[in-house]
Amino acid sequence: MSSKQYLDTATAVPSHDDGHTTIDTQLLGTLSQSLSTAAIAAFIFAVFFYIPTIQRKIQLSKLPVHNTSGKSGEKQRQEFLSSARKIYEEGYAKFKDRVYRVHTDDGRNTIVVPPSLLPELRKLPDDCLSFSMFAANILETKYTKVNTDAQLTTHAVKSDLTPALPRLNAMVCEEVDQAVREYMPPCDDWTEVFINQKLVDVVSKVSGAIFVGREMSQNPEYLDACSNYTVDLMTAVSAIKQVRPWLKPIQVPRLPEVLKLREREKAAYKLLQPITQERIHLKATDPNWQEPDDMVQWMINRDDGKESIEQMAILQLSLIFAAIHTTTMTATNILYTLVSTPEYINPLREEIRQVMAENGGTITFRALQKMEKLDSYMKEATRFYPTGISFFGPPRFSKASPLSNGQLHPRAGVILRSPRRPPLYFGRDNYPNADVFRRLPRPTNLCASAKPQTLPATKFVTTNEANLNFGYGRHACPGRFFATNEIKMVVARLILEYDIKMPEGVTERYPQIEIGRMTMPNPTKPLLFKKVVI
Repeated sequence: MSSKQYLDTATAVPSHDDGHTTIDTQLLGTLSQSLSTAAIAAFIFAVFFYIPTIQRKIQLSKLPVHNTSGKSGEKQRQEFLSSARKIYEEGYAKFKDRVYRVHTDDGRNTIVVPPSLLPELRKLPDDCLSFSMFAANILETKYTKVNTDAQLTTHAVKSDLTPALPRLNAMVCEEVDQAVREYMPPCDDWTEVFINQKLVDVVSKVSGAIFVGREMSQNPEYLDACSNYTVDLMTAVSAIKQVRPWLKPIQVPRLPEVLKLREREKAAYKLLQPITQERIHLKATDPNWQEPDDMVQWMINRDDGKESIEQMAILQLSLIFAAIHTTTMTATNILYTLVSTPEYINPLREEIRQVMAENGGTITFRALQKMEKLDSYMKEATRFYPTGISFFGPPRFSKASPLSNGQLHPRAGVILRSPRRPPLYFGRDNYPNADVFRRLPRPTNLCASAKPQTLPATKFVTTNEANLNFGYGRHACPGRFFATNEIKMVVARLILEYDIKMPEGVTERYPQIEIGRMTMPNPTKPLLFKKVVI
């Protein structure tokens, strides 16, 4: 082959490569166009995704802010943990009837709505305003695993437990009497009693009779699991709240308090799961089986197999905590207050004796409603020492909502709070001479705005703009009727059977423990009890 032919042949080959180059160029062009389209789509998606966040921040920026000047976010968070009440008091004094925002322990701006605007919020649906979501925030449920939004539990409490209270009253009263005798020492002379722990034991047993039946409520393992789970949960919550928000996913699962809580849960589940499993089996296989009249069975009947046995145990444990913790805290607060106002003990005891005498010598359901002085005292003690500084949870408005004062309430992403004590329980509009612990008036005179024809509105169990102990409006705690009856029975029995006073050298009521929004009686403090000689 001549050199010319070779060159011609050699130069002819690249013609095929030109075709490949053209195809490659087309592919690169198509790929580049696709990437550009994807980038544009991603940009548009990001814009639409972040528009609500941007709008929310703009809306938030229009609200006045409190407790942020010259402080870092962590300093603000720590200040809120240690001085939330003071921050709310200062905010109310500064802004009065205006919505404002504060930096709280979860590292976010929190909306504070004054009590004067509460009527505008009471009818909001649960997807806009949720008490359960507020409880979830307080109890750090992401890490403690407490279920605060179980519709099955809520329906069973509303539709089964509350209507059953008159029917079950005699049994509950008997359980209270037995539990007080079992857990209280003889007290023949003045005896030091750490009453909070005794109340945990009493309430665990009484509530257990309603929740899992009287037989299981006598089981020492069950009682130990219930009472210790409640204590360990609150210990874990306190530890979690000390951790910076951005470190929580890393640090919280390894906290000793949280690890202990996990072990306590496992022990409780081992007790609770077989109960549910056996009930379901008996219901399906034994036509002659008599269904127990308790919370476990009501939940099984309403669930109709939708929830797993494991999930049912989780729901029951969350319910046990809610009942024991709230009831014990409230009863402890009432007793701590009672010994610091001892002049009320005899009038209350006289009323309890008289009402019982009129009702066959026992605390019947009707007798509970007739103990008006006791009811008033419970409400007044809780006004002074509520179980929380704020209430309600994250609003989820589809758009900014106008309020009657001209402000816009921002849409989702912030947590709604309403300061309890200073403006609501200590405001002169609701309570004249609000800083003075009141005598024992009839309930119609306890609140200045109350009318004789609206007696139920002044009851301890009632929720309204002047009484947020159990929430507000449609978002109120569904178990408040059972809790109120149980608290009243326990406190009445203790007043009836014991003289109570402060230990020697203690002249003032024990101060509350306050961690952020939470406020609770100090569980480590004793009272002195002595059996009443009739």
